[in-house]
Amino acid sequence: MSTFPGSPRLLKGGIVLIDANTSAVQRIITLQYNPDSLSRTLQVQGVGGESGDRLEALRLKGPPVETIKLEAEIDATDQLEFPNQNSTTAQLGIYPQLAALETLIYPASSQIQNNNTQAKSGTLEIAPMETALTLFVWSKTRILPVRLTEFSVTEEAFDTALNPIRAKVSLGMRVLNTNDLGFDHQGGNLFMVYHRQKELLVQKSQQGTFGALGIGGIT
Repeated sequence: MSTFPGSPRLLKGGIVLIDANTSAVQRIITLQYNPDSLSRTLQVQGVGGESGDRLEALRLKGPPVETIKLEAEIDATDQLEFPNQNSTTAQLGIYPQLAALETLIYPASSQIQNNNTQAKSGTLEIAPMETALTLFVWSKTRILPVRLTEFSVTEEAFDTALNPIRAKVSLGMRVLNTNDLGFDHQGGNLFMVYHRQKELLVQKSQQGTFGALGIGGIT
């Protein structure tokens, strides 16, 4: 069924993996359905805490630590109605989509194998494996460098070969800011763009009045 020509195009949220050094795009993962809700928590980075020096009470040592949680749904029901046009889904269900998300928190198998080879050859110290820079994209005003901190999958339906055909994926992400990445890192640059966009949005918000607060002013 064709959509009404005047209807707006529905944008999707998703995840983009890029090379932190070259900015080359390695993978784009589009959420099949946009979550109905997205929760964000901002932890203030104050100086000194509850028992800090009074002179430091109004000081901030950096941007807040922001965490994001969402629940994404993946469903192969529509594709399975036309198995000839969706042969991969007919054979594997939603395994490929789940794998694309799950491998975000896996180091590459080649890296693991290489580290094992170096360890056997007598290498004294092996650096932790570095992954691609993960970006959470939620509209053009929110392109955030993130680290996945929580990941859970609930598989809810299966085909006759026990391939999952419907699942819910819960994702928890921590936004990486300039304290985490530095100003010269590609992710740090993207965070600063996000920060400045917030400041521009403040200018577009409607300013309150003392009258609305029931006071004449601050004296």
